[in-house]
Amino acid sequence: MELIERESIIEDEVLIVETSGEMPEVAYHGSLYYLSHDPEGPKLSLARADKSRLRLAVLEGYRRIIRRDLDLENRQKSCYRGLIRCLVNWRRLTGFAAAHRLSLTELQEEIAAALQTFLAGEAADIRRGCPTCVNCSQAELRELINEVGLNDNNLPPDLECVQGGVHGALTN
Repeated sequence: MELIERESIIEDEVLIVETSGEMPEVAYHGSLYYLSHDPEGPKLSLARADKSRLRLAVLEGYRRIIRRDLDLENRQKSCYRGLIRCLVNWRRLTGFAAAHRLSLTELQEEIAAALQTFLAGEAADIRRGCPTCVNCSQAELRELINEVGLNDNNLPPDLECVQGGVHGALTN
């Protein structure tokens, strides 16, 4: 197989993993199988660099879906899954990264900043009388905040209004 064709096939699989939707890790394993073992696949012997590109595509896939659910503009759209899905996907992402010894430092900072912006916007909307879109418990919201590396100093001062109007929601 020519190098150009091989690169094209792997690049296609990277794109599939990145844009696979809710389960980038499942797409990753599917791509590994297709590329190497599927009787109808190209039966490539994947180099470490090829596998690395596919693993980075998993990180990008999770980044996309987590960012989607931290985008204030998406709250009324059918693609929006909410903060509970952010927590679930963050945990899937961190599990995958740990299993493959991948650093999440930059991505964690990006997600933390996006969560800060989301919570500030949500709090502002609630103060204006809009209903909350937060679809997780107080404990789950606190877990998400902590797991992405935020603390009370990084949060809007009136964050307690975010959790369904329950005062003191985040004072643990």
